[in-house]
Amino acid sequence: MNGKTDEKDRVASRVYKSNRMEKDRETTKDLLWQTSGGELIFRHERSIIVELPPGRKTLTTSWLNGGYREDIRYIYNHQVMHGSDVDHEVSSLEGGSISAYAAIIAEELGLEPLTSTGLMTAANMKNVAITTHSFRNLEVTAVITGGIEVNGGRPGDPASYYQENGQFTMIPGTINTILIINANVPHYAMVNAVTTASEAKAVAVQELMAPSQYSNGIATGSGTDMIAVVSDNSSSIYLDDAGKHSKLGELIGKCVTEATKKALAQQSDLTPYSQCNMLVRLERFGIDENRYWKEASSMTGENRKSRFIDELKTISKDPALVSITTSVLHIVDEISWGLLPETAGKRAAFSLIKGIPEILPVENYPPFNKLLNEKESILDNWVYVTAWIIKNGQCAPDKKFSDNN
Repeated sequence: MNGKTDEKDRVASRVYKSNRMEKDRETTKDLLWQTSGGELIFRHERSIIVELPPGRKTLTTSWLNGGYREDIRYIYNHQVMHGSDVDHEVSSLEGGSISAYAAIIAEELGLEPLTSTGLMTAANMKNVAITTHSFRNLEVTAVITGGIEVNGGRPGDPASYYQENGQFTMIPGTINTILIINANVPHYAMVNAVTTASEAKAVAVQELMAPSQYSNGIATGSGTDMIAVVSDNSSSIYLDDAGKHSKLGELIGKCVTEATKKALAQQSDLTPYSQCNMLVRLERFGIDENRYWKEASSMTGENRKSRFIDELKTISKDPALVSITTSVLHIVDEISWGLLPETAGKRAAFSLIKGIPEILPVENYPPFNKLLNEKESILDNWVYVTAWIIKNGQCAPDKKFSDNN
């Protein structure tokens, strides 16, 4: 065969493959949602696909046709599968780069890469959350997947890599947002919509008190979050303000906050219930069961590790104790932010710590004069006192609240 024949064969094979994938996609994809403007949201195996009607404008952070475009017909959100859950280089992806891999995924989904854009994540597409809010004829829909138990963070946290020659480390965990607006929003206001949506995502994460995995702070998202905003260029509704004072901004905020919380609950079991736990709240400061046992084992009393850990886990779920925990931790945060002087903050924290026996309550009162040390940090003192109470206090937290709230 000559070169021209080979090229024809390759093109024919590519067309056949594309047609076959399109046929497969049509027969196996599940319609999850249809907006009032006609956008169709499907789930197909490890991907969410948003099919856009003509006349749509998009603004995305995708490596595939990212930025502002007026020719995108499909947006996908794809679950990247890897041989392990550990971090890995982008060069390990099929195609050797994220942009090449994104184009390959589009083809495998039966989509035209030139008119498609895609987001990527480790989240399971079965855990997608879709929320819609409307006002008069204005409608906003958020399609979100999320997981931040691995790489939740906040701006200013220590970096994980320095990108060189297009290569960097891929870290599992992402909140991906597809925001669909049935109004004609100019490109500069679409940027404003990205800002509002990003703030709304941070609101959801902070209201859940999700910890940063890279500092002692509260996370605002993950280090790999992506977003796509869709606007209808043919709509009679023209809105050039997507800020928090505008009704469009309000709807964006509500949709993104609600869908983000739902997605995190489904993917990561991050809920108000899971967060009502002393150990969970102390996690961002590196305080865990091992730290507690280290302190408790050096104290007077019976040294039975399994029994101590069981008591620790039970008491940690007591809402009253969690309430005091959050109060003390907020004092610690405010001291670190420079909003409270350390001496005054420590004095207030010690007062709260001394109230623990009345809250639980305990049969044996802790010797605060021996346990509390003003030269030690607030958190060290917290661990000393609560470890003593768990080991020697014979506390009986309200089982009703511990088990059901």
